[in-house]
Amino acid sequence: MNGIGIIQMTSGPCLKTNLAYIADQVEVLANQGAQLIVTPENALMFASRADYHAAAEMLNDGDTQSSLAKLAKTHSVWLVIGSFPILHESGVYTTQLVFDNHGTLACHYNKLHMFDVDVADQHQRYRESDTFTPGGEIKLSDSPIGSLGLTICYDLRFPHLYAELANMGAQVILVPAAFTEVTGKAHWEILLRARAIETQCWVVAANQVGQHPGGRSTWGHSMVINPWGEVVAQLESKPDSVVVELDINLVKQVRDKMPIRHHTRFGQQLIEN
Repeated sequence: MNGIGIIQMTSGPCLKTNLAYIADQVEVLANQGAQLIVTPENALMFASRADYHAAAEMLNDGDTQSSLAKLAKTHSVWLVIGSFPILHESGVYTTQLVFDNHGTLACHYNKLHMFDVDVADQHQRYRESDTFTPGGEIKLSDSPIGSLGLTICYDLRFPHLYAELANMGAQVILVPAAFTEVTGKAHWEILLRARAIETQCWVVAANQVGQHPGGRSTWGHSMVINPWGEVVAQLESKPDSVVVELDINLVKQVRDKMPIRHHTRFGQQLIEN
């Protein structure tokens, strides 16, 4: 059995305040037996384009990433930062950072799908591509919990990504998010459970919650779902944290009984009868 911790928080524009909250929660969750801890999307900064670009760092370089590495090493846990702005040659990625228990950056993932949609809430118009450059690579990370498939928020609506992660060997798929209150109420649990059922993976989703600057409101309800699609833990609509024990053997058990990936005819040449 493996302990995985989820931090659900209401991040604001102040990086130092958010980092201090994460540090406190990491200590609590580590003391509760978490080996790996996941934070939401925008955990360190929930702000404007100008703020994200001002805080952006080169990958594996900079004060913020050094602080995160030290935090993971101090508590001897793997720490997954849902997203952080990372500079590249022509802009800024929104990047998931995976630090191992020695404080080494073990893996990173640049969010593939930009949230460019209109939502019936106070904020109304979301154009993530105005701030960030989409990534171009699907990523897995090794961990003490199992093989991690890395995704971020809006990625959840693209099942082909999750199918590919499962094909690549993912056993646990992470979904750090800032799902809005409107879309979360309608689709959050349904989509998470569908992705778990389709991939026969554990799905671990850490969401933002509450009111944020700029009229944004997020849904919360972070949860852990097993490979059979059952919700085994769920937080409510307030900042909170939880440690959940994952039985990674359940992945193989479910797949052996219902070998979906061996039955699929997509990706094969279909022969007409």
